[in-house]
Amino acid sequence: MEVLRPTLININGRIYRKNVIKEQVYQDEDEEDFSYSGPVTTQCVDEPCDTLSMEQTEKGYRYAMDVPSVLYKYIIGKKGETKKRLESETRTSINIPKQGVEGQIVITGQQRGAVTSAVTRVEVLIESFRRKQPFTHFLSFALNHPQIQERFLKFKEEVLEQCSEDHGVDSSIFQNPAKLHLTVGTLVLLNDMEVTRTCELLQQCQECLHDIIGGKPLPLEVVGIEYMNDDPAMVDVLYAKVQAKDGSDKLQVVADQLVERFVTAGLMVREWDRVKLHGTIMNTLFRKDPSAEDKGGSGRPNTKDREAFDARSILKKFGTYHFGEFDLDAVHLSQRFSTDCTGYYTSSGLLKFL
Repeated sequence: MEVLRPTLININGRIYRKNVIKEQVYQDEDEEDFSYSGPVTTQCVDEPCDTLSMEQTEKGYRYAMDVPSVLYKYIIGKKGETKKRLESETRTSINIPKQGVEGQIVITGQQRGAVTSAVTRVEVLIESFRRKQPFTHFLSFALNHPQIQERFLKFKEEVLEQCSEDHGVDSSIFQNPAKLHLTVGTLVLLNDMEVTRTCELLQQCQECLHDIIGGKPLPLEVVGIEYMNDDPAMVDVLYAKVQAKDGSDKLQVVADQLVERFVTAGLMVREWDRVKLHGTIMNTLFRKDPSAEDKGGSGRPNTKDREAFDARSILKKFGTYHFGEFDLDAVHLSQRFSTDCTGYYTSSGLLKFL
């Protein structure tokens, strides 16, 4: 199936079909000690591969590309094997800055096609291993309005009073009220340049959002709770339902349009046809670590590390609980592992709806 339906990779707006990259992992070696076997091959889907704007020099051609320093090791490989193989196969020279030094990777060669091939292969390697990095930022809608926080704390108090005897229900699995939010999409931003580029793109979404909500805050209501899995007696995540107060789908449309913009720009990977908007209020990952939601890997949490809880009584007694209403007026580019002066995630960027 990988041959019939190869992975499509969006690199700076260019779409490639990617053949399999074979990684050889060595025992008792660090993460960066790996190499690949066989050539990295790609084929452009929507445009020719010779559209790169490169510099012509007396000795041939030169192309400089911005690459976060944390990804250098994937181009170098174990004992430099990956870099040597790329240079040999494309007949180019690849100059990489010292580890930890932010800069440009410079590829030079006598033939334009050779440099283009090397650039493409390096980009595909970078994109492949970028996807293995845990996300660093996420677009979010803050739900931590004072009224919502107050009603959430009341909900927590009443649940603990009435349902604490139910299996797995205790105070440790409740969300931090100051960090109540909706996640729109996650991003891997590995240096300041990438954060700046993302902030610029976020600002460019202003006109699109204006067309949807008219350049004013979007009144929302947070009413009712729902669970993620099939068995209400074995629940890991309970979330509050959020919708536009006027009953429209404006909130969903805004979220979907934001993701579409960022996916098209190659800054976000599409996970679903539509954004799954949910405000987590209880999560069994918090049982061992209150900040677990911020620290998880790029994949799904390990179910072995969590103890589910019985949510049947909570759903019966609080299924239509009213957490309150507020006007949503911004989308944040939020940092993981962070807290600002309000208790919410630190924002690297902000787009106001006004």
